[in-house]
Amino acid sequence: MTYKVNYAPEFSNFRYIANTTAVTGRFVALRALEATVLDTATVCPSCPDSLASMPIPAGALVTGYFTTVKLTSGKVMAYSS
Repeated sequence: MTYKVNYAPEFSNFRYIANTTAVTGRFVALRALEATVLDTATVCPSCPDSLASMPIPAGALVTGYFTTVKLTSGKVMAYSS
């Protein structure tokens, strides 16, 4: 499910992720709504880099260009521009 918000134009669309299923999209930031552990986050479709087993404290914002996000635990808002 994708939502549209108007109060933050740089992050105008987001997806709420609260499960361990891989979610694909074009995300520019991840906001941890509670203490979260990323299982994996693919940085870009043609890059070999990814984040793995990364803890994110509640309230923290991680920026980048993510095409796939999979959580081990926690909840995030995945923002797209």
